[in-house]
Amino acid sequence: MQEQSLQYLVVSNLTNVFYVTGFRGSAGIGVCGLTETALFVDPRYTLQAREQAVGVSVLEQKSRLLRAAGNWLKKRGARAVGYDDAHLACAAYRELEGSVGSRCVLKPAAGLIEELRTVKDAAEIQAIRNAARLTSRVFNDIITLVRPGVSEQDLATEAEYRMRRLGAEGSAFDPIVASGPRSALPHARASSKLLKESELVILDLGAILAGYAADMTRTVFLGGPSGRVRRIYASVLDAQRQAIAAIRPGRPGGSIDAVARRVLGGAGWGRSFSHSTGHGVGLDIHELPRLARGVRSPLRPGNVVTVEPGVYVEGLGGVRIEDTVLVTDTGAEVLTSAAKDDWIIS
Repeated sequence: MQEQSLQYLVVSNLTNVFYVTGFRGSAGIGVCGLTETALFVDPRYTLQAREQAVGVSVLEQKSRLLRAAGNWLKKRGARAVGYDDAHLACAAYRELEGSVGSRCVLKPAAGLIEELRTVKDAAEIQAIRNAARLTSRVFNDIITLVRPGVSEQDLATEAEYRMRRLGAEGSAFDPIVASGPRSALPHARASSKLLKESELVILDLGAILAGYAADMTRTVFLGGPSGRVRRIYASVLDAQRQAIAAIRPGRPGGSIDAVARRVLGGAGWGRSFSHSTGHGVGLDIHELPRLARGVRSPLRPGNVVTVEPGVYVEGLGGVRIEDTVLVTDTGAEVLTSAAKDDWIIS
């Protein structure tokens, strides 16, 4: 904020509001100053905010939270206020602009909070570690249910149910279960399709604990895989292992992506890898940093990312292997632990 000559920052995205205040309600506006932070909530959330937002001034408003925040800034004589232009709608911006006063300049300041969120502290890492353990445990439980005749939807529902039963706040996303030719769709929704013998099955799931997510994908085969399927699986697993081994502080995210692409390209599957190698994980299931082509920003200790190369062949299916990985001072630590070598279900 000092570098951008900002006295205050208006935080409207609820995930960012939680990050800077601790408040987890569904309506609230945060205002961060260099020496104070205020949280504006309506009467539904006053008690919750006072309990969760420790060290933050909680200001109850009966309506128009953004206007109240602007009036508060005006009374303090604010002259330079940042706002998150990536999340603030045009109508909301006009409301803020009309309430801060003509002497105050509103400056776009998207990404300030997201940049802070990229480096996790010890408590955040522990939350993600716990979510990863729970995710791995649920996968190990539901893999025993994967057999011909079971529907994709039933497996996805069972995964979400078991996550909650083990203490998760919920699923970080709708669990993906995609079988046969549908597994060639990287983000296929679970359908009523029944699993069949001699086909690939992708299972992608992640739990949320204490607000933080994990993300893991495994691919299995029902029956005896062909030589082609075995080669695809071996190539994806090799690409993932080499990409994880390449992770260390200071390396650009794009260079990790390049490692996975080099392995798959060398095996003849380069054109079948249709998405980036990874993304950040934390309060959001997709956040910074990214492991993708052209990303030059260096990895830092405390980053948590996925590493998830995949190969997708129309008419045959897909293979994706994904882990949640912590960037350490010297390299990487894999937080999700479900087995990858035991992928054939006979």
